[in-house]
Amino acid sequence: MEAIIDKTDLLNELDTPYEVSQEAISFYRKNGFVKLKHVLSPRVLDYYGDIITELVFRLNTLIKPMEERTTYERAFLQIMNLWREDDRAREFVFSKRLAKIAADLMGVEGVRIYHDQALYKEPSGGITPWHADQFYWPLASPHTVTVWIPLQETPMEMGPLAFAEGSQHVAIGRDIEISDESEKTLSDELQRQNFTVHDTPFDLGEVSYHAGWTFHRAGPNVSDRPRKVMTMIYMDNDQRIIEPRNPYQVADHAKWLNNAPIGGGPQDELNPIVFTY
Repeated sequence: MEAIIDKTDLLNELDTPYEVSQEAISFYRKNGFVKLKHVLSPRVLDYYGDIITELVFRLNTLIKPMEERTTYERAFLQIMNLWREDDRAREFVFSKRLAKIAADLMGVEGVRIYHDQALYKEPSGGITPWHADQFYWPLASPHTVTVWIPLQETPMEMGPLAFAEGSQHVAIGRDIEISDESEKTLSDELQRQNFTVHDTPFDLGEVSYHAGWTFHRAGPNVSDRPRKVMTMIYMDNDQRIIEPRNPYQVADHAKWLNNAPIGGGPQDELNPIVFTY
């Protein structure tokens, strides 16, 4: 028989505000990312991590051998919008604690969910090439942010996320999809422009937030365990939809925004507000 768990404390934690220091807010706005320690307890990560992991392996359809996969496919198993698949996953994705941090970092009144995604880098999984997420999103404002939540301690050998500090302010590489090309082109250009790359391990309970136009990458997972990560993408609740500028944005407009009218805002059913002041 499965043990009955009293989730009251877990749900309270997910809704209890985490006070972001002014120093962290300033760092985020200057550098396009910030790492925050002790955001989630081991108990929350353990309980919801098991639920997310079960969903990832149940819903995953990428079963090709690693050597037959593209660079993108070798980077991770990617399962999206778990909140629409499972009510317990929804509790985690709709955490007011995590959403309030996003609003505070961006300096906005409230945030909507764009979508969530689990990113599981398998043992022997390859690099995640340099890229900026907002290349894929038909959204007008740069007020977008992704929270990256490792579900375990993530040392360097597991391929933690790395960031090019301040890269959200430059226009290089904004028309390149995630690929071998983006890895080489952006690596060369970021080095040429002397960007500092922040590449450090994550403690258990530590999470990062990065802006939609911040360039980031991850190394390979050379450990014998999967690097399990859950992410949520937030946008300003006043975000506006723009005419898609590439085929990926056309697909995102249909899948994550339900083809909502150009120039208007996202719809509440698919992109609900998860925190507001």
